[in-house]
Amino acid sequence: MKKTLILSGLAAILISGCSTAPAAFVDAEALDNPGGWVTDQQAMDVLGSPYLLAHGAGVPVEDASGAVTLPETGRWHVWVRTYNWTSPWSEKEGPGAFEVTIDGKTLGKTCGSKGSAWEWQYAGSFKASGKEISLGLHDLTGFDGRCDAIAFTKGRRAALPKTPDQMHALRLAFDPDYETPAETTEYDFVVVGGGISGICAAVAAARLGMHVAILNDRPVLGGNNSAEIRVHLGGRIELDPYPNLGNLIKEFGHKACKNADAAEKFEDGKKEDILRSAGVDIFAPYHAVSVVKDGSRIASVDAREINSGELIRLSAPLFADCTGDGNLGFMAGADWTEGREARSEYNEPMAPETADKEHLGASLLWNSKDTGAPSAFPEFEYGLHFSDSTVQRVKKSEWYWETGLSDDMIKDVEKIRDFGLLAVYSNWSYLKNHASGAEDFANRALDWVAYITGKRESRRLLGDHVLTENDIVDVIPYPDGTCSTSWSIDLHYRKPENSRDFPGMEFMTTAEHKYFEPYPIPYRCLYSRNIDNLFMAGRDISATHVALGSTRVIRTCGMMGEVVGMAASVCKAHESLPRSVYTDYLTELQALMKEGVGQKGLPNDQTFCIHGCYPPK
Repeated sequence: MKKTLILSGLAAILISGCSTAPAAFVDAEALDNPGGWVTDQQAMDVLGSPYLLAHGAGVPVEDASGAVTLPETGRWHVWVRTYNWTSPWSEKEGPGAFEVTIDGKTLGKTCGSKGSAWEWQYAGSFKASGKEISLGLHDLTGFDGRCDAIAFTKGRRAALPKTPDQMHALRLAFDPDYETPAETTEYDFVVVGGGISGICAAVAAARLGMHVAILNDRPVLGGNNSAEIRVHLGGRIELDPYPNLGNLIKEFGHKACKNADAAEKFEDGKKEDILRSAGVDIFAPYHAVSVVKDGSRIASVDAREINSGELIRLSAPLFADCTGDGNLGFMAGADWTEGREARSEYNEPMAPETADKEHLGASLLWNSKDTGAPSAFPEFEYGLHFSDSTVQRVKKSEWYWETGLSDDMIKDVEKIRDFGLLAVYSNWSYLKNHASGAEDFANRALDWVAYITGKRESRRLLGDHVLTENDIVDVIPYPDGTCSTSWSIDLHYRKPENSRDFPGMEFMTTAEHKYFEPYPIPYRCLYSRNIDNLFMAGRDISATHVALGSTRVIRTCGMMGEVVGMAASVCKAHESLPRSVYTDYLTELQALMKEGVGQKGLPNDQTFCIHGCYPPK
């Protein structure tokens, strides 16, 4: 745990102008022992900080705890920054209740179950006979209570920061080095995002002789394909014109087929192993928070460890945005777009008549298990009211448990995830407690519920070419074709029956498919048109909403990463930039794609989970 932050009297006056500012301050995620609480960084760019989440799927989690040093003894008042997460949908007291303990004794006030915004709530007071105390967070429900920070004041009335900017100012006042990188390291190539596209980009570049670093803002690598989210590997490999693209995925891709399968079937350890064996430096869990630019190039990226708050700086002549959300490009000022283009913009038949901000949603997957004996689940009803005709009689989820189609996938990520949790818990509660035929579920308990959202679409960074529906369907032959798409153009919409039953609160979707023959993605879609040294691979490449419906599946994203890693090696060889690979060195990239960087001769066990691919002949 980073040291307890103790504010000097002068700094307190500078912050608040009064003596009721906090005299000691702790970021919850930095506690020595998180217990059963987990660190959630998904809304870090919005809130300014990660927070601890008591994610127990209805079973209270083990206490989080840590040592705190106070500036003096005597009476102290304790505050926690928290949020009643069901408040957007229900006026009832929320389910995320917890208490604060000092030296093992509760302060008596319940936090996290009231209010309607992130706010400071009073947790109680205690008398300290010494300066060293043990601070604890005691979960009461297992239903996703959350705590961002804990503050200690001498007065019962406190002047505490309200906005993310004010919270940032408080952290700086407590720790003047908060924005000073503890480490600066130089690389040939820095990949931001540790999903399958980022892993493939990093390994490909490293195997071609580059000094590579990868940043991942979760402790587990794999992104949507990790055990934290559990989306299967979709799409085909071994496709013309470069059938050796995808050999790399054979080396570490899992053999499980189903979404929401058991954690071990996603084989996350193999993802870390292949990076380490290639000599890639892994920085996880570090979230990229800012960039330093040199003209139209990224000079370095600063990243913060999501638990300790440590800030590091990585510099390189070349970067890749494999974040999915286009976070690196956005911070650097790259051109980007979001939502659905109007049909007239690119003459795409599947596009809507008028442009809008609708997009593919995010899935929050879950499964259950047979416990061999009756198991209980609490009553849970916070705005979604089920009946026998509307309840989903299923024992696990699938991709179509999908939310957030109209929300902002960046700014509203916490709300999108929370509504996914609301749907899962409300449906399961009705199945267990009220549904006719509930005996079919009597011995079943929730085994796993994701708390990290599986996103499909958010920002798309713009390159020298924007891939469109017509490019794919008409098989327009561009000279810089790279890895091939194989998945249908797969667009999702609210399921009509779900809209009828839950108007404005839908949580299920349906899909519309358009099939085609495999199509090579132009290389010009894989680098930024205005940030000179920025590649991208994954779901944030240069494509329209409609075209993204095909390119976004995970094996295809992985092959994009391979291509980007190869192109980075060409840039290094010529001390050039991504665009020059297209204008001057395309034949060199083509030779690398023909050869591939993956091990040849491995069996293609990647033929499962291809239901969305083009129909085989």
